[in-house]
Amino acid sequence: MALVGRRDGRNFGYGRQLSYAGPQALKNMFGGGHYGTVKAHCDRWQAFVKWCRSEQGPGINDARQIDRKVLANYAAHLRDLVGRGDLAVSTAQNRLSSANRTMAALRGDQCVKLPSPSKALGMQRIGVRQSMPQGQDRAKLKQIVDVLCSRNQRRAAAIVLFARATGMRLREAILADLPRLSREANKFGRINIQDGTKGGRAGASAPRWIAVDDHVRSALGFAREVSPAGSRNLIAPHESYLNLLQEVIRPAREILHAQNLKGFHELRAAYACERFEQITHHRAPINGGRCFLADRNLDREARKQISYELGHARIDVVTAYIGGWRE
Repeated sequence: MALVGRRDGRNFGYGRQLSYAGPQALKNMFGGGHYGTVKAHCDRWQAFVKWCRSEQGPGINDARQIDRKVLANYAAHLRDLVGRGDLAVSTAQNRLSSANRTMAALRGDQCVKLPSPSKALGMQRIGVRQSMPQGQDRAKLKQIVDVLCSRNQRRAAAIVLFARATGMRLREAILADLPRLSREANKFGRINIQDGTKGGRAGASAPRWIAVDDHVRSALGFAREVSPAGSRNLIAPHESYLNLLQEVIRPAREILHAQNLKGFHELRAAYACERFEQITHHRAPINGGRCFLADRNLDREARKQISYELGHARIDVVTAYIGGWRE
């Protein structure tokens, strides 16, 4: 997506309207790919634009007028919404992050941004799991897989098996390089999750090795079996990632809901709980375990390992999967 004008023009050359300029700059930044990421940033940018045009906002319709003070005022606005209970902390942080990313796309530099959305808001996300993850029972999981297969949703079934066996995210399971994973499983007895990872964390700088057991081998074998001809992953050569989400994943979610499974992400939590028990020999906190009281160091090391395997950079995120510390 080329600039519609000169870079030093209104909205840095991306058009006369702030609402139009942001999405164009994002599409330019991401080269027309990463549809889901671009869509999320665009939606949050529109919330920022709406505030800019509101009575509480600065009345700006040109990104050249946006500076750190404007972003700080926006953070204060979001902080008020959170304080009134009208907005979740996570949503507020995501909106600030998207404002940062879109401004970088518009400007072509990092000169105007809030370095830390959480610090700007003065609050942290609260993501401690309060209910036992669905999908822990493998017998029930097999029933769900059987139902998916009977509805001609074999690729969705493969994703379910992958997520439960390895803790992969939906995107990671869809884009997994199946021949490479098979070679690694046979040669090393472990696989390195690299494709479709969040936040660009891939390559030698961000290895994410998962030990291979019978469940992983079975999931990998089934995925290769249902992988479309000519493909290395679960997307057919004639398909796009977006097509698969709309035509396969969306109807599959309805089947999962009917089988009392909230979604694919629940299976990451089920994997995390299982890994916690394997590492510590204690049940996960959300399942009633009290490893933290028995051995705090062991509890912490388990969380650190699970954070690594799930592709997170912080161990506190693991509480969203296995629960917090319980006295």
